[in-house]
Amino acid sequence: MHKEEKNQLIDVIDNMLNENNNFYLADISGLTAEESSSLRRLCYKREVSLQVVKNTLLKKALERNGVDFSSLYDVLTGNTSIMRSEESGNAPAKVIKEFRKKHKKPILKAAHIEETFYIGDEHLGTLSDLKSKNELIGDIITLLQSPAKNVVSALQSGGSKLSGIIKSLQDDVSREPSKNNEVEDKKEVDQVEDNKEVDQVEDNKEVDQVEDKKEVDQVKENKETNSSKEE
Repeated sequence: MHKEEKNQLIDVIDNMLNENNNFYLADISGLTAEESSSLRRLCYKREVSLQVVKNTLLKKALERNGVDFSSLYDVLTGNTSIMRSEESGNAPAKVIKEFRKKHKKPILKAAHIEETFYIGDEHLGTLSDLKSKNELIGDIITLLQSPAKNVVSALQSGGSKLSGIIKSLQDDVSREPSKNNEVEDKKEVDQVEDNKEVDQVEDNKEVDQVEDKKEVDQVKENKETNSSKEE
């Protein structure tokens, strides 16, 4: 390959990274021609691009880019393929995971997703579950819109229930005065009873006083009688 051709390839890779710097580096060595074709068909079906690149050219493209990709330099050995998706950051990981159900490759070497580096095949599961910024924004918007939709739906479909609740509250309010009247009536009855008890106590006191006076008079009469007898 001539120097001019290499520079052209470097430009292509660099432009590709500038358009979308979410990408995966994978090792697909050891796959047969038939297996490679099956992998490419699966990538096409999942809208994932797959391109085998030379490590030296890829490194030069990474060095030219404005992002610091130095964390990836150590994995640029052996077979390297770039896998990318315009739709979702986790699509290549899902393709690798699905294809690995029947094959030993591809092996994930590294990935750069949303300004974060993932080095090593052990991150494949995490990446396959990862959501893109657009997906996360969509989830947040859905979450924010959901309560408002539920309220509107409840008001529209449950109008009769709402009016029933309001009527029930009104009935409760209307019943409150009668309850208050019952309480007041009970207080008056209790007051009357208390007054009766007080009157009864006063009567008892007066009776006791009369009885005491009678006893005193009786004593006086007895004294006078005794006195007359002695004379």
